Amino acid sequence: MTAKIEIITAGRVPRLDDRPLKKRVGLVILATDHTTEVDFQRMVASDDIGVYVSRIHYANPVTPENLLKMQPSLTAGAALILPDEALDALMYSCTSASVVIGDRNIEAAIHAAKPGAPVVTPTAAAVKGLQALGARRISVLTPYTIETSRPMADYFADLGFAIDRFTCLGLADDREMARIAPDEIAAFARQATAPQSDALFISCTAVRAAQVAARIEAEIDRPVVTSNLATAWACLRLCGDDRPRPELGRLMAMPYPEG
Repeated sequence: MTAKIEIITAGRVPRLDDRPLKKRVGLVILATDHTTEVDFQRMVASDDIGVYVSRIHYANPVTPENLLKMQPSLTAGAALILPDEALDALMYSCTSASVVIGDRNIEAAIHAAKPGAPVVTPTAAAVKGLQALGARRISVLTPYTIETSRPMADYFADLGFAIDRFTCLGLADDREMARIAPDEIAAFARQATAPQSDALFISCTAVRAAQVAARIEAEIDRPVVTSNLATAWACLRLCGDDRPRPELGRLMAMPYPEG
């Protein structure tokens, strides 16, 4: 029989830091999302910024009706991220749903669980990014069907952007959207950019466009804003990280607009 081992309590209580990491970014993402978490670990997470994820139910296909069904899950999803602890930013990662549900409705649902957290949506972040870059005339590329793309076209037009060209790829499953090869994204981006546009916006947090944004910019000679690039930029700036990182895209060298 093993001899009984004496276990003692240390003579003092350990000193605790205020937080394990200085800043906290929460993500509410779709259960089917392959891309957002990876992009945020690459672009946002660091020794000072932690990224904490909650997933909510989502069922394909990507239609306005299915996107709207996520709204009741937002509060519960946000509440699961470090319960009772403050976040420096909280991002809901679905661009098309942000249009259908509405930025303000998403903010209200998340604030029901995290009242003090600045809320980021891909649509609102994209608008701020385009404004920071001085873009008023834009081209848009989405992976969606025409039915799902239409509300997004209206969203940007209603905010005063002139849409020179709007291209969609006709996909209805966000898991397929995540499988679009980066080379294909770049090829479609070149075709989707109208010569008179100030910038190109590539929609969808599932699409791996942030990986090739800088490459596309070099090929089309104008700024590229993608859903995940815009939200990563917004979350970094809300955390006080103002370092220019133009290797990720021109947007990552821009300050965050006031208001």
